[in-house]
Amino acid sequence: MPVTLTRKAAQDAVTFDEFCFLVKEGQKADLIDGVIYMASPDNTDAYRLNRWLIRLLEDFALERDLGELFGFRIAFRLDDTNSPEPDVAFAKKARLRLVKRGFIDGFPDAAFEIVSPESVDRDYKKKRRQYEKHGVGEYWIIDPLQETVTLLRLDSKGKYREIRPKHAFFHSEVIDGFWLDPAWLWQTPRPRTSVVLKQILASEPDA
Repeated sequence: MPVTLTRKAAQDAVTFDEFCFLVKEGQKADLIDGVIYMASPDNTDAYRLNRWLIRLLEDFALERDLGELFGFRIAFRLDDTNSPEPDVAFAKKARLRLVKRGFIDGFPDAAFEIVSPESVDRDYKKKRRQYEKHGVGEYWIIDPLQETVTLLRLDSKGKYREIRPKHAFFHSEVIDGFWLDPAWLWQTPRPRTSVVLKQILASEPDA
């Protein structure tokens, strides 16, 4: 179960400023509906997957000059009682003005969460509601426990709909031109990100 942390009465919501005070530098946590959820220490598999994914996305975004990638422990202030720290987050170039010294004052354009045993409910339910409400264009749930990828995208009514892969590939509309073969995530060892990047840049499979 996730650890919760608050210095107020249980019925009171923790504010963003209190969240920044209570969670020390280097600790990963999420502020969801005024409650702080402290993450368990990373396991090595999740850590390696996170590093692989952010390296690939960062190199792709740099190659296409699309924006910037942020790893975990970077807080996105959605409002005064909601500030998640996505495992991987993307912000478009035009919105980098929102980046402050200690946090990002707004929502990511795309968020990626890597599911761990203690974060199942948080990733599939709480963060889904939070990201949908605050306009995160795409939410990718990467679940090593089930070896599945769930891609959610906002529709014209501001509601998430699940995007099914076509020809086994997931295509992003937020990170322009990016696509992912989920089989890469579960290979042992995973393919080198430099090799995968060349494949993505060289051709885009039929969507």
